[in-house]
Amino acid sequence: MVTLAEVARHAGVSASTVSYVLSGKRTISTPTRERVERSIRELGYHPNAGARALASAKSNIIALMMPLRTEMYVPVMTDIAVAVATTAREQAHDVLLVTGHEGPAAVRRVVGSGLADAMILMDVELEDGRLPLVREAHRPAVLIGLPADAADLTCVDLDFAATGRLCVDHLADLGHRDIAVVGEAAAVYERRTGFAERTVQGVRERAAELGVRVLHRPCEGSYESVAGTLARIFDERPATTGFVVQNEAAIGPLLGLLRQQGRAVPEDISVVAVCPDHVATQTSVALTSVAIPAQEMGRRAVDLVMAKMREASAEPVVELLPPQLTVRASTGPAPAAPRTGPAVPAAR
Repeated sequence: MVTLAEVARHAGVSASTVSYVLSGKRTISTPTRERVERSIRELGYHPNAGARALASAKSNIIALMMPLRTEMYVPVMTDIAVAVATTAREQAHDVLLVTGHEGPAAVRRVVGSGLADAMILMDVELEDGRLPLVREAHRPAVLIGLPADAADLTCVDLDFAATGRLCVDHLADLGHRDIAVVGEAAAVYERRTGFAERTVQGVRERAAELGVRVLHRPCEGSYESVAGTLARIFDERPATTGFVVQNEAAIGPLLGLLRQQGRAVPEDISVVAVCPDHVATQTSVALTSVAIPAQEMGRRAVDLVMAKMREASAEPVVELLPPQLTVRASTGPAPAAPRTGPAVPAAR
């Protein structure tokens, strides 16, 4: 491993001069600074992160709090995390990944350790227990998600309420008057996770405005869970012809069960999903969907937190990315006479 002393010898300067170039604590003449920087590049020198932190009181590390829960769709969270990490690296920062779901304790640990200059929080709940500590810490922080009270906080998220409204608009325009929402696992709603709550809120508000009936049912995502959820929906609302699915794990089983029951998509049932594009396009029927802009959210979170690090007095902002609905093969006009008779048993 190349040392600071070796860089100094290569550049023909003292070790303290190299240190000053790295820390910026003293003004170094342009020719000397350029010579030192050239030696750093040619030798492949990387300053020790711990020593750099002690010298500058900065670690150039961003803590990404990404609780990994069994009921969450991990690929989307991973896509966001990769976007955060690559964007941070482009701006000479590294990412400390905090995956436990310790709530406020995780914030205390990150702030108390001094390992990170800033924080990005994912899996944001409407009444998130981490937020009082985030406000008190006076450390740059950005939320990927939107709590009920975003005062004094900087947030970036897909506008999930608008997403719900957009799904209802599309189905209602096609003549569907009974819509069912196949949602996330029950635990997601019990925790009042922001994205799930806001989507259902948007669906209900727009449905009420348009006179469309809505039934929302959480679903674990397994084949058995989807089969039970589907049976309950058709028992309670036999005239249901439109589905909004916000549960990536449920999509495959749902399409398979509808096919088993002789319900054709989109002739008998129309399906709109809130999911990544690659999920929507790789199913047995290409799904009309609202994409989750995971990479854009991750990039914007880093840009926002870097701006807060550069200027501590930067005003808090809430950026809600507008949803985009792509029409594919899974939606069509509501059938003139919705099928209400008994379905083929949903057994495997």
